[in-house]
Amino acid sequence: MEQRRPLIAGNWKMNGSLASNHVLLSEIQSGLSELSAAPCDIAVCVPFPYLAQAQSALQSTSIAWGAQDVSVHEGGAYTSEVSSSMLLDFACRYGIVGHSERRTYHSESDISVAQKTLRLIAAGITPIVCVGETLQERKGGLTEQTVARQLNAVLAQIDGASLDKIVVAYEPVWAIGTGITATPEMAQQVHAFLRAQLAQANSVLAEKVQILYGGSMKPDNAASLLAMKDIDGGLIGGAALKAGDFLGIVAAAKELV
Repeated sequence: MEQRRPLIAGNWKMNGSLASNHVLLSEIQSGLSELSAAPCDIAVCVPFPYLAQAQSALQSTSIAWGAQDVSVHEGGAYTSEVSSSMLLDFACRYGIVGHSERRTYHSESDISVAQKTLRLIAAGITPIVCVGETLQERKGGLTEQTVARQLNAVLAQIDGASLDKIVVAYEPVWAIGTGITATPEMAQQVHAFLRAQLAQANSVLAEKVQILYGGSMKPDNAASLLAMKDIDGGLIGGAALKAGDFLGIVAAAKELV
């Protein structure tokens, strides 16, 4: 089977300013121009107010852009919500749904994550569906049970023929922003489990789905993580805010293509 193309997607979270974004995006573009060819799919998922800036800066480049969330509603009296059609106005290619910070701080349910996934697919935007366990769940031996529940809620809502329209991101909650990273073998075990779960919906398309690792991937551990069979890229947090670090991860992906 054809090798899955890696995806390195930056999640800026609630960071940035017009001035700092300009510098960061310029430095990333400059660094990428020094690589012989685009080694992988590259994207930045920015706060809503900066989507216009990202579109303007990146529309003539190989770098895609996206949002960090989307509403379950199409429109109406939902103050502060942002619909998938609004994201389309800014030509977003990706939208993150179900990030652990949304699940934890905003009490997002598995069902709402599935609904958001459907909204994005219907709009032609690729959802990056996040799943992952807490430290307590891992210590309790509930990792597979937790990620299976989270992903199954999404798979129950989408047609198996649409499986290749999503990206999955495994983000062990205990490794986000802590500097702690799962070993490549630990991450691969969960990624393989998720791949098998996808295969139950569509065995052919499951092999095409990019499954990203989202737990503190950095330049110094990216190569070992990306060398794993079922790790197809990274959902990058803190390292995405430093051009050198982000480019270092992209370079690591290049070596494996």
